Amino acid sequence: MAASSRNAREAKRRVQQMEARRGLRRDQDKRRKRDNVLAISAGAAAIGLALILQLAVFSSNPTEEEFKAAQEGLAAPSASATPTAAATNAANIPKPETAAGKTFTGTLKLNRGTLGLALDGTKAPQAAAVFKSLADQNFYKGLSCHRLTTGANFGVLQCGSKTGDGSSDPAYTWGPLENTPADNKYPAGTIAVARTSGNANGNGTQFFIVYKDTVIPADAAGGYTVVGKVTSGLDVVSKVAAAGLKPGASATDGAPAEPVTIDSFSLK
Repeated sequence: MAASSRNAREAKRRVQQMEARRGLRRDQDKRRKRDNVLAISAGAAAIGLALILQLAVFSSNPTEEEFKAAQEGLAAPSASATPTAAATNAANIPKPETAAGKTFTGTLKLNRGTLGLALDGTKAPQAAAVFKSLADQNFYKGLSCHRLTTGANFGVLQCGSKTGDGSSDPAYTWGPLENTPADNKYPAGTIAVARTSGNANGNGTQFFIVYKDTVIPADAAGGYTVVGKVTSGLDVVSKVAAAGLKPGASATDGAPAEPVTIDSFSLK
């Protein structure tokens, strides 16, 4: 009986040791799984933050600094001549059919002078439809041209922000990109559509007038829709540029020193 008792106790001790080791392994497995989940969650959060930063609203063409950085890595012309696939625009966006095949002419009257315009509904029917509709509604009356760039190869005056600070209107966005230059070159007199950075369907109410030959490298979404051209009065914008910028963070990109507002924008 004594030997049998000792054997029983020894067997029980071994079983307890085995159960303890099994319990330890289970705990270690749980910790590893938990750590993996935490690592994956942290990675996903970092990726999500990067995407949020990348997709943050930037309703404009690139800054001079971004232009220089992009230009340094520009090895070949962008293949952005083919329009991006059409987006499903909201009901408040006019249909491209209303402008397709048409040329709209008119004037953009600024407090600094008047520009003659022509919009091309053949090459950019969606964009032409949008700006014809906004002009007909007197949307632009009283709005400002809030941004001017004066870089050596980057000269634009940007207008049409409803708030006057360059912010876009999230209730008025549309696509696709149309008539984007394959070589990223925007000749003097070009009228193009400003949009959210990296978003082919992030066009809105803002546009920019190119007052000297400009190169704007395409971003991940492509180039910028060229909707028309200035037919007269481009010197008005050149004079605004010659007056310079208000003091700010950049010597070549900011608000015009002489405030520019839109008295009227009419097309027919």
